[in-house]
Amino acid sequence: MQKTERPLVCIVSPAMAAANNGNWQTAARWARFLRTRCRVMIAQQWRPDAAMPAPDLLIALHARRSADSLAAFRAAHPDRPTVLVLTGTDLYRDIHDDITAQASLRAATALVLLQDAGIAELPPDVRARAHVIYQSAPSLQPWTAPRRHAEIAMIGHLRDEKDPATFMRAGALVQAPRARLLHIGGALDAALGELALATQAQTPRYRWLGALPRAQARQRLRRCHAMAICSRMEGGANVIIEAVTSGVPVLASDISGNHGMLGDDYAGYFPPGDATALARLIDRSIADPAFHATLRAQCAARAPLFAPGTEQAALLDLVDNLGLLPRKATYYHGN
Repeated sequence: MQKTERPLVCIVSPAMAAANNGNWQTAARWARFLRTRCRVMIAQQWRPDAAMPAPDLLIALHARRSADSLAAFRAAHPDRPTVLVLTGTDLYRDIHDDITAQASLRAATALVLLQDAGIAELPPDVRARAHVIYQSAPSLQPWTAPRRHAEIAMIGHLRDEKDPATFMRAGALVQAPRARLLHIGGALDAALGELALATQAQTPRYRWLGALPRAQARQRLRRCHAMAICSRMEGGANVIIEAVTSGVPVLASDISGNHGMLGDDYAGYFPPGDATALARLIDRSIADPAFHATLRAQCAARAPLFAPGTEQAALLDLVDNLGLLPRKATYYHGN
């Protein structure tokens, strides 16, 4: 009997490895998961090319930034399935006012959201095609050694959507003597980089460490007392997953994308842009061990959502339902 070649999947990611951001991490992780049953390539753009075989499935990350690739593939291969992954700014901004992002919603065979609160952002007529796949990270053993300082990390490149200025302002407002605020991420916005340098000079408890390799950043996070995420919009933040699966509680801006990750009843929210409220939350997490324990317990309850095996099973089930995979398999095969 002739052996059937495994299906070819192309993942279109607007960011590649050098960017080291959420889109790239999603693309790299999904490629690893899919390679257990498919051939996979990652590209920044897809276009018809006689030198490159057309994939059996196109997975496009971000409705606006990957719109050209999705449209070109649908035009060239209208009978082949496509998946659009709504990763953040496209879900909470672009699909409401950008015609190319709206066209991507209509063109995709299936839509993927990274947390369940985002479904409310979709037009009612496309919700039946939506699937929720939570992202994942391998768990790390929680840090148990004594800490000299109570370090609060913010991890994310310095750009407006992440609102790093709120974290910087909070550094001057925190009262707890043990508090140290660590900021990890490259300056995608030069003005925010200058603000970080000025804040570091004026506020001794605040340090900007710049961009770090992902593994190094996660080990630094693992040793922290808590992690702050100040974003104005998030599709489903990888840093929340990495904190939760390391036993580090999260102090999160009160936005839909963070609710979808942490739950509506989570005790660690603060109003977006409110540096005073964030500083109070940091102080309370340090001064009140019972409150800190509550945050840790609530995060631990969400951790099973972010297990690699859960994410891979959901992804392969989606691809299977699109008709590409002829049989089931054991899903997660390590990192």
